[in-house]
Amino acid sequence: MNYTIRPTRPEDAEGTAALRKMPGVFENTLGLPSYRAADSVTFIQGLGPNDHHFVAVLEDGTVIGAAGLHVFPNPRMRHVGSVGLFVHTDYQNMGVGTALMRTLLDLADNWLMLVRVELEVFADNERAIHLYEKLGFEIEGRMRMTTVRNGQYVDDLKMARLRKT
Repeated sequence: MNYTIRPTRPEDAEGTAALRKMPGVFENTLGLPSYRAADSVTFIQGLGPNDHHFVAVLEDGTVIGAAGLHVFPNPRMRHVGSVGLFVHTDYQNMGVGTALMRTLLDLADNWLMLVRVELEVFADNERAIHLYEKLGFEIEGRMRMTTVRNGQYVDDLKMARLRKT
């Protein structure tokens, strides 16, 4: 499988919107069933200097994954970034998520000099937790009943990776 990881472009809005709504992806995001391609357009247009967003795309332009890194703008927290990731169900467990996360972590470590990269993940998303632990993230805590999913409250885990300086 040949794919490229590159910064998100405006023409990726429809593909990322479809990805966010995809069964097998949607349940592990904070999205709503009413999410539209226009919401992705607004998101992409609103990316600022502290936002770094990438997509994994096939040769035909199909978006198969997306990941973002947000650097905290507060001067006292400029060493901290937050990441998010989602991968097309047909391409999960094929290295796409790992490649996207490594892209974000390379940027965090070698270009932005971040010391802390953090994320939140649903406590029952074992595959994602395994990926994050493989990349050096550790569980720092459990936040109970943070999100509604399919009519039930679910827990989140707070995870972080600290870079030794």
